[in-house]
Amino acid sequence: MDIKPGSRWKSAVCSAELVVVRPPSSVGLLACGGAEVVPHGSESAAGGDVHPDFAEGVLIGKRYTDEQTGLEVLVAKPGKGSLSFDRRPMTLKDAKPLPASD
Repeated sequence: MDIKPGSRWKSAVCSAELVVVRPPSSVGLLACGGAEVVPHGSESAAGGDVHPDFAEGVLIGKRYTDEQTGLEVLVAKPGKGSLSFDRRPMTLKDAKPLPASD
């Protein structure tokens, strides 16, 4: 799996779609709903079931990160599956606080 900045992926088990913002520092497996993601333009349709351990869902417009490798993705379409990298759950990235203008 070649995870490059700007590459687009989709879940194989739900409707989630994502864009890579920052690539990982090491090779690994990006998954959604417990199943490996597929390139956005591929013909494979969503099928199968979301694994119960990865069923928290993802929100449109939110960024998710893997702290260990620095991987960061932006969700372009929401879905029922949650993201993981090498079976580690990815976390929702918090917004940076704006500086005070006092």
